[in-house]
Amino acid sequence: MSHVATQTQTQTRSVLSSSAVMAAGTIVSRASGFVRTALLAAAIGSTLHADVFNLPNTVPNMLYILVAGGVFNAVLVPQLVRAMRTHLDEGISYVDRLITLAAAFLLVVTVLLVVGAPWLMHLFLHGDWYSPHRAAELSSAIAFARWCLPQIFFYGMFVLIGQILNARGRFGPMMWAPIANNLISIGILIAYMVVWGHTNSGGYSTGQQVLLGLGSTVGIAAQFFLLLPSLRAVGYRWTPRWDWRGTGLGHTMRLGIWTVLFVVANQVAYTVVASLASGGSAGGHNSAGYTVYSNAFLVTQVPHAVITVSLTTAVLPRLSAAAAAGDYGALAGGVASTLRSAMAIVVPAACLLAVLATDVAHVLFGYGASRSVFHLYAAPLVLFAPGMVFFTIHYVVLRGFYAVERNRTVFYIQCAVAGTNIVAALVLVHLVTADEIASALTAAYGLSFLVGAMISTTMLRRAIGGAGSGLISFYLRLALITAVATAWSATFHAALLTYDRSPGLLVSLFQLVAVSGVFVCVVALGAQYLGLSELTSLFRQVARRLRVVRG
Repeated sequence: MSHVATQTQTQTRSVLSSSAVMAAGTIVSRASGFVRTALLAAAIGSTLHADVFNLPNTVPNMLYILVAGGVFNAVLVPQLVRAMRTHLDEGISYVDRLITLAAAFLLVVTVLLVVGAPWLMHLFLHGDWYSPHRAAELSSAIAFARWCLPQIFFYGMFVLIGQILNARGRFGPMMWAPIANNLISIGILIAYMVVWGHTNSGGYSTGQQVLLGLGSTVGIAAQFFLLLPSLRAVGYRWTPRWDWRGTGLGHTMRLGIWTVLFVVANQVAYTVVASLASGGSAGGHNSAGYTVYSNAFLVTQVPHAVITVSLTTAVLPRLSAAAAAGDYGALAGGVASTLRSAMAIVVPAACLLAVLATDVAHVLFGYGASRSVFHLYAAPLVLFAPGMVFFTIHYVVLRGFYAVERNRTVFYIQCAVAGTNIVAALVLVHLVTADEIASALTAAYGLSFLVGAMISTTMLRRAIGGAGSGLISFYLRLALITAVATAWSATFHAALLTYDRSPGLLVSLFQLVAVSGVFVCVVALGAQYLGLSELTSLFRQVARRLRVVRG
């Protein structure tokens, strides 16, 4: 075996090992996150009363992404890798200045937004919230915004420190720290239900606002503070530095301008979607609005978070190194390999979700205050399934553009995505009833990322060449395997429903497990027969782990 082949295999094993660490952390984090989401739905429902808290609690993350998230996530890893390779002090002074600048910026922005909370919420709330009979809900939403907006500072610092650790090869802490946030939230929600039980209408008392709002912020702060010991473990000690001129940060900020514009386009679209969704819940007590839309989105993001984010986070330093060396062949191969690995999981997961949407909704949200409205989640879950596939393609391909620092191209692509989402959402929402607004917005999401996936793939192939190498054969085999598995599982599911057309919670759980088992078995057999290595290697790894556990 040649030295190059051996080196490639070593790099691949390193990426897979790092991805496995992150995936494990993400799985535990997502599992605890679903417990949190289910408890929240049980405590405050899934309609208007839930939107009063969930919208203000989501706004800090949206605004963090708007003001800093794009730069932190997409620009800093390549720049940190370059600083570590080219600076005499291995990038330590660069990181010192970066943390100082980011902390100061985030602190100022956070204070200004907390002060302007009442005006800020105008952007995210539909006009129906400002009618006299919604005064209690509006007052509570603004109060929650004030308690939750400090999360912006802690989101930013968490991601910044996490990216510094990633650039130094420490991928685990950033994936495991959010579990603490979920555990804190779970404790807060249990306390809420012990004190107040299940509530699903009206505004919130001051005590409820403090417990839910401040508790959410404490959880976000905790996940940031948990990263600090890991930063010390890699030998880094932060020293505040205010001498920013002529230190390389200007290049990072210039790259960041296009990323910020990318995020602006994305968040403008999401603001429109959030406002339209809040109109859905305000239109009726049991209508599907923002909470239904966002919770359905969280469910469909599990394969993306567990597989795609783990893979791309681990491979991005390698892609950046290939781009810095001018090796576009290695860059294209890395993108294609990552895309195959991600799609091998995401495509089957999307099809299985479409078959089991009602059962998934029942098992996750059929409790407490959401017991009578869990069915509102079924249609959005089905419609999100194709969207998650298109989003995965788009997400992976954009990592190739970031590696070669073509951030302006990414911005133009995202303008097309955001524009499609806004236009489709506005059109579709006006064609449906209040109960169907969440479904309409979900369909608009899928259409926008279909456009994004087509444009980004075409443009990356033109930019670096070969990004689609070997993908056609892979997609054909994956499509055949998934189609057969979907047909078998859908038929089996329909047969189970003939015995009980309105299954209870335990029956829905049984159907979820049984149909998933059939689906996985058919996929495993098909992958073995057609030689789909991305899946067969995964099944072999799972089998080895199970043998170790039994042994």
